[in-house]
Amino acid sequence: MTNTLSQQNTAPLSRAKHRTRGIWMVLVGSTLWGLSGTAAQQLFQADGFEPGWLVTVRMGVSGLLLLVMVGIQSGWRRVFEIWQHPRDGVRVCIFGLFGLVGVQYTYFASIQLGNAATATFLQYLAPAVILMSEAVRRRTWPSGKERAALGLALVGTFLLVTNGSLRTMVVPPGAVIWGLLSAVALAFYTLYPGRLMSEWGAALTTGWAMFIGSLPLLAVARPWQSQAMRWHLSSASLVAFVVLFGTLAAFYLYLSSMHHITPTEASLLANIEPLSAAAAGALWLHTPLGVSTLLGGLCILGTVSILATGSRSGASSRTHHEETYRMESGSP
Repeated sequence: MTNTLSQQNTAPLSRAKHRTRGIWMVLVGSTLWGLSGTAAQQLFQADGFEPGWLVTVRMGVSGLLLLVMVGIQSGWRRVFEIWQHPRDGVRVCIFGLFGLVGVQYTYFASIQLGNAATATFLQYLAPAVILMSEAVRRRTWPSGKERAALGLALVGTFLLVTNGSLRTMVVPPGAVIWGLLSAVALAFYTLYPGRLMSEWGAALTTGWAMFIGSLPLLAVARPWQSQAMRWHLSSASLVAFVVLFGTLAAFYLYLSSMHHITPTEASLLANIEPLSAAAAGALWLHTPLGVSTLLGGLCILGTVSILATGSRSGASSRTHHEETYRMESGSP
């Protein structure tokens, strides 16, 4: 009887500890994603790095390390087993070339021309893109809740781009275009690999997709040719941070958090990513962020929150940051 009572008393405490651990995992992982975007901004705008170069290195190195992690945990046979299923192999290639390369290059290109905070907020329009595409596919009018989310998304984008004025654009047009394209790419990146993820796991699927996606970029970016880039201790440290902490560590923490909290809770807590990018940009790179810019970002985060909490498209509108990396991505 005493043992039974003791177990009943400790069970809620154990659950509370698990929940707290999961919350901290999401917060730390999402913050690392946001900081990696700011680190990329510094590399692009101060040290002469190019988005193609960083995407190639980030995806190639991170993909290999993810596959090594899967091999250590599940055995090397598991790593290569996916290629015994030709259809899944083709899907992984499509996911890598059009999903991961698409979302990461557009995100980094937006950062290069603008700033990490705006690029991340614009990429968070992906749930709204998914909602609209689902409405067209199903030929159904969005619900009241979904229309409210779309309205917030439009208002947020307007405030981000114009700072609340119809006469000016505070963000370069190129940065806006790339940012909107990153939202579209993230929508595809979210919807396409669902069956692959469920059958092969997020780590194995993303590892192969990253590695495969990096291969054609080698011929274009040629990472071994870095004459235009300014290499020093600071830039080398930022590259290492983007690859190891902004990708691998963030991915591991976010994915592991799903063992302790629900995906919906994780997706809502992940909204700290663009906020951390905005804060880091303002404090470290002195990126000017007006009141309208912050309000616009909060409107977009409101869109994500509404769609993540029970609308008809809520489940499908959760970004791939909820399953794996936005590994910017991510987010991207």
